[in-house]
Amino acid sequence: MKQYTWIFLLALVTLSSCEVIGGIFKAGVWTGLILVALVLALIIFLISRTGKRN
Repeated sequence: MKQYTWIFLLALVTLSSCEVIGGIFKAGVWTGLILVALVLALIIFLISRTGKRN
């Protein structure tokens, strides 16, 4: 049990909560931007395909 306590204390000292939350937020922002870009590309692709049929 003592070993887990030292690992936990080491993690608390080395990782601040702000850094962890910041990393999660950055990953979320990039994921969101990539998803939005993919959806826009799909919409543009579908509109261009339907435009060629007429």
